[in-house]
Amino acid sequence: MLKKYFIPLAFFLGILLGIISNELVVPVSTSPEKPYYHGIRGRNQIALTINVDWGEEYLPGMLKIMEERGVKATFFVTGQWAMKNKDLLKTMAEKGHEIGNHGYSHQHPFQLSKDGLIELIKKNEEVIYQITKERTRLFAPPYGEVDERIASIASSIGYKTIMWSADTIDWQRPPAEIIVQRAVNKIDDGGIILMHPTEPSRAALENIIDILTKRGYKFVTVSELIQE
Repeated sequence: MLKKYFIPLAFFLGILLGIISNELVVPVSTSPEKPYYHGIRGRNQIALTINVDWGEEYLPGMLKIMEERGVKATFFVTGQWAMKNKDLLKTMAEKGHEIGNHGYSHQHPFQLSKDGLIELIKKNEEVIYQITKERTRLFAPPYGEVDERIASIASSIGYKTIMWSADTIDWQRPPAEIIVQRAVNKIDDGGIILMHPTEPSRAALENIIDILTKRGYKFVTVSELIQE
């Protein structure tokens, strides 16, 4: 009797373990003191994040594509960039996009003390508030540098640390078709796509949105994606 059910049972357990292991690859953070690599699954939602410390010449084109398709993104901007591009930042906020905190300058968080990291975040918070009249509560660490210390410090001042589950690595400026592949092949339900404002990113954005929309995904802001 046991021998009869051994293979089906082993097969079932293999599938179950595979599902569990896949879930652990990009888990939803269960604590505000841990970084978010993924949002809530089961809602067919994904988020597009764009880290901005340069590339403002490509943003109007990206904004136009998103407006035409009814897509809202989360832009993580540095304070130094915001000070130089106030009107563009206002436009991004007025069009309904979410504005996040990418630090006042693009420093390495690993090299900063607790007070230094807090200053990096809070100084940018004030810059963004003065321009948009909105308070940021999402932090994307420069260079993607994160550990428990960084996420915990950000949490202590009311911030959730946001990472990604699909990195286009577009800052290297590969061909647009490579950026599209990196976005659509790595993303899944609840996933977060990371992009930057570059010429090939602008060229890739239309296809990324169209392909993932046809798959049944809805683009939402990061705050919506991680909201329980």
